[in-house]
Amino acid sequence: MLVKDTIKQIGKTVLLKGWVNSVRSHGKIVFFDLRDRTGLVQIVSQDAELVLKPESVIYVTGKVVKRPEKLINPKISTGTVEVQAESVDVITVSRELPFPIDSDGHDIDETIRLKYRYLDLRRPRMNRIIKTRSKMVKFIRDYLTQEDFTEIETPILTKTTPEGARDFLVPSRLQPGKFYALPQSPQQYKQLLMVAGFERYFQIARCFRDEDPRHDRAYGEFTQLDLEMSFVTQDDILQLIEGLFTQMIKAVFPGKTISRSPWPRIAHNDAVKKYNSDKPDLRKDKKNPDELAFAWIVDFPLFNKQTKEDFYHGSGRAEFAPSHHMFTSPHPDDVPLLDKDPLKVRGLQHDLVLNGYEVGGGSIRIHDPKIQQKVFDLIGFTQEQKQQFEHMLTAFTYGVPPHGGIAPGIDRLLMVLFNEPSLREVIAYPAVSSGQTAVVDAPSQASQEQLKELHLKIV
Repeated sequence: MLVKDTIKQIGKTVLLKGWVNSVRSHGKIVFFDLRDRTGLVQIVSQDAELVLKPESVIYVTGKVVKRPEKLINPKISTGTVEVQAESVDVITVSRELPFPIDSDGHDIDETIRLKYRYLDLRRPRMNRIIKTRSKMVKFIRDYLTQEDFTEIETPILTKTTPEGARDFLVPSRLQPGKFYALPQSPQQYKQLLMVAGFERYFQIARCFRDEDPRHDRAYGEFTQLDLEMSFVTQDDILQLIEGLFTQMIKAVFPGKTISRSPWPRIAHNDAVKKYNSDKPDLRKDKKNPDELAFAWIVDFPLFNKQTKEDFYHGSGRAEFAPSHHMFTSPHPDDVPLLDKDPLKVRGLQHDLVLNGYEVGGGSIRIHDPKIQQKVFDLIGFTQEQKQQFEHMLTAFTYGVPPHGGIAPGIDRLLMVLFNEPSLREVIAYPAVSSGQTAVVDAPSQASQEQLKELHLKIV
């Protein structure tokens, strides 16, 4: 029997299983709250010798009765009933917790919270976030399936290519001296799926980038809605996402209000001039946490001036770096400028902005191999680096449709929707700022046997 169902079982004997949430002893009578995934219910025991420690796991058999009118607890959904215990079996006893879990937890050292994340996730705030995350992802899946999208998984062990951030490398046991890379995104795979003729693809994708963490960027891995469509314009993509997120907010976050519809579309140059930012916060009242101000930023420059800080392998050999990525299509009207003045070329890039955060980005992709080669040349790729993308260039010779997509970040979107100060608050097991997954002490050393099998030596 689940706790939430006890209000329908008045007069019946039930078996409840869960955790001791709190204990209150009043002489010969012991009151305690039992908690399961559905909520709390008060248990009353006449056993004065009953000793319970909070967070211990127990089974309770007892009769559900109505509470007296003056003792109803309106703060919990089962506040009109209580269970008169006939037997209480202690299954496992909990030690004293390293921190309280009945507060929001923001004042507790995050390092300790993440080390004992399995306890921190018992916190009502954290429990609500993770469950809401699940509901949001389910809504996205259902909505896109109704729109005739096909969900397709792409490989996690893939090829290292110069895409902008540092790769995580995985040594190959079967091919000594060679390495897989964990995908920074499924970008190349989803474009190949367009060549394959699926036309509408999506997945809830795990992505991996060896980047320095920030409050709005997790270290190591993150989750995004990855989406690609064939035979579409930029407007088609924007309208799809606007419809999806508008309906998702209504269904999953009914207390939130989208301030403007349709969402504003602002040219990148105008956003920088007017708001001094390419991710402006357009809320009318920035103190109102339930106001959502979505906007699209479009007409980005296709290239920026390349600097030594750019992580593209072309750094130092060329004047230009892609402002988005090297697969973004130039605006059709600006293609002639690729040969004349590349910095004036607009890209068909679109960023989704919410309350001052970029929560998604995408573009119409290059489908003309000649233009792709031109972009590679402008960003300084050597022939060897171009060869790393030979699989795509070859595929594009077999009839590639015009295509484009977007990849909203699930973690950052949730961070904004829940008004949380960090991405780590909306991820079940995040890494700390040092890159460690504290709950399991990862990364860890490999044994000499493992290193030998992988033909590796630590120097």
